[in-house]
Amino acid sequence: MASIPDLDLLRGTLDLLVLKTLSWGPMHGLAVLHQIEDVTGQRLQIEEGALYPALHRMEQRGWLDAEWGYTERNRKAKFYCLTAVGRRRLTAELLKWSRYTEAVGLLLAHEGAR
Repeated sequence: MASIPDLDLLRGTLDLLVLKTLSWGPMHGLAVLHQIEDVTGQRLQIEEGALYPALHRMEQRGWLDAEWGYTERNRKAKFYCLTAVGRRRLTAELLKWSRYTEAVGLLLAHEGAR
C-alpha cells in the first residue's frame, strides 16, 4: 500500500524550488513553472494549482514582492521577486535541504546490523 506523502515536506520543497528559481530574477508564475521544468529536464513538473497558492502564501509571508506587468507575449501577469526576507529564507531552506539530503544519504548507504 502506497503511503501518503508528507505534505509539509512537499510544501517545503515547492517553496525551496520557487525561492531558488526567483533568485535568478523576477518572473511571472508560468515562467517559474517552465524554469523548474527546463532546468530539471522535465523531471519535476509543478501543477499550476500548487504553484499559485504557494506564490500567494510566500508573498503574504513577505518572502516575495509582486507587481503586475506584461509577458513577452504581451499578456498581463503578476511578476514575483525575492525580498531580503525571502533571500534569508532561501539561505535557511538550502541549509535545511542540505542536512536532510545528507541524512537520507547516510541512511540509504548504511547496511545495518545483521
